[in-house]
Amino acid sequence: MEEITFDVLWKSGAHFGHLRSKWNPKMKDYIFAEKNGIHIIDLKKTQKCLSEALRFIRETVRSGGNVLFVGTKKQAKEIVQKEADRCGMFYVVERWLGGTLTNFQTIKKSIRRLQELEELKKSGYGDTYTKKERLSLEREREKLAILHRGIRDMRFLPDALVVVDAAYEETAVKEANRLAIPVVAIVDTNGDPTMVDYPIPANDDSIQTIQLIVGAVADAIIEAKSSSFVETPGEETKQE
Repeated sequence: MEEITFDVLWKSGAHFGHLRSKWNPKMKDYIFAEKNGIHIIDLKKTQKCLSEALRFIRETVRSGGNVLFVGTKKQAKEIVQKEADRCGMFYVVERWLGGTLTNFQTIKKSIRRLQELEELKKSGYGDTYTKKERLSLEREREKLAILHRGIRDMRFLPDALVVVDAAYEETAVKEANRLAIPVVAIVDTNGDPTMVDYPIPANDDSIQTIQLIVGAVADAIIEAKSSSFVETPGEETKQE
């Protein structure tokens, strides 16, 4: 896997932070300068943080761990889904449902409900339901299919979260913190890096930057899978 260079990060616009008026003072150590009222992120620190995050991801996957990608903001959705699919990991790109991690048993029940509805659909809903009831069941199935499409096969809690925009996905980050699930996240100058185990200071609004970083994580996962035996989700060594 090739190292992401300073120039590549620069060209992607990773150095552009938010307006100074919106900054989080906890990001002070990651800010290089201020230009026209906008903070400029120190890309040398971005490189270092990204390297550390990728090392952690490789170690997690090599030991049989699974990763959950989270990116529900408009700029991130398509990228996150594509890269998670590419590396064979789970993802959330629609609304984050409160309790997805902290109340995982309830989420699993909702997924089982989706599976029941899919079985009903295969049978054409039979003669048991009226036309109105069938339409209602189909609407329920479609809604659950959209919400759970990236985690429907996630039988156990993930071993790590990869988050695009720690501030935007605050609920997901807090749930992971509560359960001691490590978090890798892109943190812009308005975010709180202390909430994240592996913060990657970078522009979280730039499509090019999101693609660059999320793609690098996916590459690291693929590399780790190819270099070691990886347990499949559902092995007895995992804990619900």
